[in-house]
Parts: sequence; structure tokens; C-alpha cells
Amino acid sequence: MGHWFHQNIVEPGKLPTLLALASFVLAFALTRTVTRLIRAGKGPFRNITPGGVHIHHVVPGVILTVIGGFGAVGSGRHGVGASVCAVIFGVGAGLVLDEFALILHLHDVYWTEQGRQSVEAVVMAAALALLVLSGFSPLDVGSLTPGERQSRGSVALTLVVNFVFVLITLVKGKLRMALVGTLVPFVAVVGALRLAKPTSPYAKRLYRDRPKARARAALRAYRRDARWAGPRRRIQDWIGGTPDEERGLPPR
Repeated sequence: MGHWFHQNIVEPGKLPTLLALASFVLAFALTRTVTRLIRAGKGPFRNITPGGVHIHHVVPGVILTVIGGFGAVGSGRHGVGASVCAVIFGVGAGLVLDEFALILHLHDVYWTEQGRQSVEAVVMAAALALLVLSGFSPLDVGSLTPGERQSRGSVALTLVVNFVFVLITLVKGKLRMALVGTLVPFVAVVGALRLAKPTSPYAKRLYRDRPKARARAALRAYRRDARWAGPRRRIQDWIGGTPDEERGLPPR
């Protein structure tokens, strides 16, 4: 196990990425645990409100992300400094994305339906980091053969084509597939070829005079929501807590 870890994680310079991912997930888990205890009025934890101003944890999160990010850029991928900066960055990113919905809406929506977007952002970020850790990176030339490195034109063309597929997928309203597609090109190709979501800019413009395409897109969206909306909401509630509206509480 030790040999495998050193050969596949330490030598390729992936240890900072692993530490950043682990600290990111741990920071998010601990933060959600504390906030849920505060919400329930249990334990010694309380909101920080100096002078009546509620200091959200996104504030120290931004500070830690900036410190860890700039430190990681200057530290490279090896050494103690790189690992320490990776941990600082991971903790900061966990605090920031835990309140992603607050940043998006510029309003405290932590325990509302809109607050679920924070959980989605954290899950997506962790998944992308795990893909990078697994070796999926469109800009990593370390895995290319010497012949492929010499053919820079082919590499550049491949990146451009994949970017086009990612852009089409994004315009079709498939944000998750577009993000994953930046690391796994096949996902972007599938997203670009399949029907657009009925509310996407692509559908509103190009399906305007195609009633059959609009109907197929709407039917596919309905079936997808009917199948996955319930399980997805239950997982989000398990991770981040049930919104106030579903608990019968007034909005805060």
C-alpha cells in the first residue's frame, strides 16, 4: 500500500490535490454539523454576531482560499509547503462553497429551498477534484506520448473541439455535464448531441419552430425529474439538512 501510494500519489505530485480534496470534504462536513447543531439549539455553538452583524463562515473561507491558493501557486506540487497550502485552500473552499447559494443570491438562503444549491456545488466540486486526482485533465501533457507532444497542432485542435462540445452542452442547459465534460471529453460529446433542456437558451432559440423537438425535450425533462427529483432531494436533505419550508417553519 505504501509503495502504491508513493508511486501513484507522491511521485506524480498528486499529494497536494489529495490533501486539498480531503480537507475540503472534512471542512464541509464539520461546518454542516455545526450549523445543524446551531439550528437545533444544541451544543455550545452559536452564530458569531459582533456588533449585531452575523459573520458568515464564507468570510474566513475566502481569506483561507486566497492564502492557500496563492501559496499553492508558489509552492509547486511537491514539498511540505505545497501540502500545507493545499490543506488551507481545501478548508477555505469548503467554507466558501458551503455558502455558495448565499453568494449566488446575495441573501441568506442557507436553510431555504435555494440553499440546496450549496450542496450541489460542493458535490460537483468534490467530483471534479476526484476526477483530476484520478488523472482526468485536458491540459496535462505528462500522459502524452513523445509523438503526441511533438504534434502540438493536434493537441490544440483536440482541446478546441472539446471546448466547443462543452460550450454546446452548457448552452443546452446541462451545467453538470458541461463541467464534467471539461475533464472527460466523452461526457461533453454526449451532452452536445442529446436534446437540450426545454428552458435552455439553445431550446428557446432553435426549437422555437420545431414543435416535435420541443415536445420531446419537455417529455424527457418531465421523465427525468419524475425519476430523479425525489432521490436527489432526499440526498441533499441528508447532506445539508431539510429546508425550513419543508419543516413547516417560516422563512428567516
